[in-house]
Amino acid sequence: MSDRDRQNEIRARQRSRAVVTALILGALAILFFFITIAKIRSMGGA
Repeated sequence: MSDRDRQNEIRARQRSRAVVTALILGALAILFFFITIAKIRSMGGA
């Protein structure tokens, strides 16, 4: 395996890890949003 192949493999792993991290962060943001909306509604807000 050449250095170039190894570099490409490392970059592919980093890219996939970044995508997974972004999806998890996005899911957490959506979850926090809906929790906040639920709390506001339960307090008689909107």
